[in-house]
This record gives sequence, C-alpha cells and structure tokens, in this order.
Amino acid sequence: MVTKVYIVYYSMYGHVEKLAEEIKKGAASVEGVEAKLWQVPETLPQEVLGKMGAPPKSDVPIITPNELADADGFLFGFPTRFGLMAAQFKAFLDATGGLWRTQALAGKPAGMFYSTGSQGGGQETTPLTSITQLVHHGMIFVPIGYTFGAGMFEIEQVKGGSPYGAGTFAGDGSRQPSELELAQAFHQGKYFAGIAKRLKGSSSSE
Repeated sequence: MVTKVYIVYYSMYGHVEKLAEEIKKGAASVEGVEAKLWQVPETLPQEVLGKMGAPPKSDVPIITPNELADADGFLFGFPTRFGLMAAQFKAFLDATGGLWRTQALAGKPAGMFYSTGSQGGGQETTPLTSITQLVHHGMIFVPIGYTFGAGMFEIEQVKGGSPYGAGTFAGDGSRQPSELELAQAFHQGKYFAGIAKRLKGSSSSE
C-alpha cells in the first residue's frame, strides 16, 4: 500500500524549491512512500517577473486544486510576504473551495516549510498565520517540533526553520540554503512521511 505525499510549493527565486527538493528526498527515503513535487500557478505576468529578476520556472508540474485529493499528505512551501504566505500560494488555496465543500482533505496530514529575507522576517509568523488554511479543510497540522535534535539549537551560524517546519533565509536573494537548513528539510520530509504512512495504515485497518 503506497502512501502518496505531495510537496506543493511556490518559489520565485529558487530558495523554497531547493528546500522542496530535499524534503522530497527525505520523504522518498521512507519505504512505501511515493513523494512528488508540484508547483502552484504563477499569478504575476512574465513582464513583472522579469523586472523583479525572477529566473525561469523549473519543469516541475503545475498542480490543480482537484489533484490534491489524490494525496495522503502534504508539505506546503512558500516564501513570506510581510509575515504571511506569498499571494501566489494563497490564490491557489483560495481555489480549493470545491474540496472544502466536500471536506475532501479532512483528516489528511499537512506540514509547512518557508523562506524569509531576514531573521525577523517571519520564520514563525508565516507558518503560524497559514495554519488557518489547514483548519478550514480539516487537515491535521504536523510540525517538526524539536525532532531535528541539536540542529534546532544551533546559534553559531545563521539557520532558518523553527518547530513549525524547515526554513531558510534568502537575504538579498544571493544567499542559498545552508547544509544545515537542507539537512533539516530532509529530516522534515522523512519525519512527515513516516507519520503520513502510519496514519494511512491506521485508517485502512479500521
């Protein structure tokens, strides 16, 4: 019995995408778990993206709202905008009204990961304010807590992430996720996939 974990994200400059790739590796390392990457649709015109210096999108497929119903669990990733999820990801969730009406996602686990520009830019407020999206769908929020161990207490180097989920700091855009941040992302994928697998197993045996 395969457990399907969808890693669904929005990434303008590639920082969130790098975390997503590591999360996928972590999730896929759990036996019986099938992990898949998805991007949400872009809402900005190409002309605007060009002026913002955004690179071309990768070839990761674009997800539609109804495709969420096929998964057993989700890891949602997005950059912050003033302490909230980016509008592109919010627009995608706003289009899930049909799934909400039928509560098609109720009881499914979901986690989050994110990128901010600075240490005070929303490493905790971004996932905290995004939990409302899960609540209305009846999804089960799965944070990583302090399961990453010593890496959660690192203070000698700049490190994104929190008990809510993996994270990175983009700075002015030139900073890329560190090895420690990528390791935390891998851990989140593996940890979450294990929980999603157990939840699916328990529901199937009822």
